[in-house]
Amino acid sequence: MKKHEELPEDHVDPLMQYLHHAIRFAIKILAVLMVLVIFWSIADVVYVLYMRLSSPPYFLLNIEDILQTFGAFMVVLIAVEIFTNIRLYLGSSSLPVELVIATALMAVARKIIVLDLKLVTSEQIVGLALVTLALGISYWLVKNKTGHTKL
Repeated sequence: MKKHEELPEDHVDPLMQYLHHAIRFAIKILAVLMVLVIFWSIADVVYVLYMRLSSPPYFLLNIEDILQTFGAFMVVLIAVEIFTNIRLYLGSSSLPVELVIATALMAVARKIIVLDLKLVTSEQIVGLALVTLALGISYWLVKNKTGHTKL
């Protein structure tokens, strides 16, 4: 893995070294906060499911409820991916480009899953399609960066 120099462990300038350590500490705080967001999101999914299933008609979900539940699950999974990005960034001092692109692709997929076609314009749908295509191609290029593609 190629190393990046955004937050080196040592630096010739003591002030820069201190500032880099401060930024790494701030990133660790972000990791802790992301774990709290993940647990909060899980609690929210459980609460929403409980409220939907405990109201008439009991133990039944309509299509909109199911799509909202899928969206809530995807939010939790995206939060887990963001935490993984933070952990990898802190643990290896390398930029996890492939994982960042995969996380963005998952976020776009979540948007598409919960998309209400009655409320969006054709331009917005084309925009989502182009973003999805660009992220898919980017992911494929990063995944196959050695030049050897497996078809």
